[in-house]
Amino acid sequence: MIRIVACGRVKEKWMQEGIQEYLKRIRPYEKIEVCEVADEKAPESNSEAENTIVKNKEGEKILKQLREDEYVILLDLAGKPCDSEGLAAKIQDLYNHSRSRIAFVIGGSLGVSEALIRRADMRWKLSDNTFPHQLCRIIVLEQIYRSFRILHHEPYHK
Repeated sequence: MIRIVACGRVKEKWMQEGIQEYLKRIRPYEKIEVCEVADEKAPESNSEAENTIVKNKEGEKILKQLREDEYVILLDLAGKPCDSEGLAAKIQDLYNHSRSRIAFVIGGSLGVSEALIRRADMRWKLSDNTFPHQLCRIIVLEQIYRSFRILHHEPYHK
C-alpha cells in the first residue's frame, strides 16, 4: 500500500486530472491513495517565527495521518537525491523486507516541521529546482508509476 500524504488541496483542474491519471496507472501494480491535510494561511509578510508556527501546525496534521507501520519518504530540499532506478530499487527493497506500507509526504509551501523530519525514514530531494507543492504530487506519482514499470521490466523508463 502506498499513500501520498500531502498538505493543501489541488485546485487546478489540469493538476487534478494528472493526479487521477497516474493513480489509475499505478493501481494495477499496487493499492494507492492520496490523503490531503489542510494547509495553514501563510501571508508573505509572515516573520520567520510565524512561518515556523505554520510549519509546526501543518506538521502536526500530517503526523496524525501517518501510521506507525509506514515507511515515510519525506520530500525535502535538504534530503538526498534519488533517481528513478534508485526509487524503484528502494521500493523493491522495502517490499522484500516486509515494509509493505509506504507513505510519501509532501509538506506545505513553507517546508516541513522538525518533528516531521524526525519521523521520516528517508528524506528525498526530488530536484535542485523548486516546484509548487501541488505539482510535486504529480511528479511523485509519475516516479512511483515509473518505478513499477522498471520493477516489472516494462518499457517506459528510457
